Amino acid sequence: MKRLIYSILLAIAVCFSAHSQELNAVLTINSDRIQGTNKQIFNTLQMALTEFINTRKWTTATFSPNERIDCTFTIIVNTLENNVFSCEIQVQSRRPVYNSTYSTTTFNFRDTEFDFEYTEFEPLEYTENVLNSNLTATIIYYINMVLGFDFNSFSPGGGKEFFQQAMQIVTLAQSNPSWNGWKPFSGNRNRHALATALTENQGDVFHTFWYTYHRKGLDEMAANADRGRANIIAALPDLKTLKDARPMSVLLQIFQDCKLDETVSILSKATLQEKEEEYKLFYGLFPAASSRYEKLKN
Repeated sequence: MKRLIYSILLAIAVCFSAHSQELNAVLTINSDRIQGTNKQIFNTLQMALTEFINTRKWTTATFSPNERIDCTFTIIVNTLENNVFSCEIQVQSRRPVYNSTYSTTTFNFRDTEFDFEYTEFEPLEYTENVLNSNLTATIIYYINMVLGFDFNSFSPGGGKEFFQQAMQIVTLAQSNPSWNGWKPFSGNRNRHALATALTENQGDVFHTFWYTYHRKGLDEMAANADRGRANIIAALPDLKTLKDARPMSVLLQIFQDCKLDETVSILSKATLQEKEEEYKLFYGLFPAASSRYEKLKN
């Protein structure tokens, strides 16, 4: 009965607050790797996190229901022992392309360092500038990433405030040495590395590129496909500028995961010379992924 009441209250909360929030998130917890334990805790946590993400106001912007950002949070539980979860998390978000039925990926990131403690029915709390657990700290961090990449795609530097908030979470989380995924120099794809790349001066070229690619490129293509494609082609050298400044930048991986296949598809209507030039550019940027842009040589 307790679980039933809890589920009903969560469903009601999601329903009544759905029209005022920024995110339309689907959160899934995959516990297939866990055997011989009560699976109800995963259902409870899944519902609690869904409510936590979707029913809070995360910005001062006004969103209508159809403007909410579609995103997914997938948590894969590797081990669970004494209420300590060892997990991975994959976060993806999308936004519609202007005047079309097409949605483009704006964020796609896999994080393999996600450990936290959780007791069933434990309230998920958040107070600004206060981190109560690695669970909520990580979720809030990725909410800011989703918001930042989305806002950046609509206005120049529009996501910077959210990236700064993510960096602040990184700083606060480092005061808890037992929390993983936040430490500097422990890898070039953890939360610290991503937030740093997005807030340092060398990241400005990527912010400009992200805006141009979406607003002057994709959003322009419905009205004038050639002009939109030309704007994307003109912006692509910014990625080389980024690599020259930060050869191992995680932002290059963000482009590869989110945009490489899409860009190759856009370039299918480019001239032979343009295709050849972009093949050379991509080979210099992503040599290990050459099979994904091989068609530009044809």
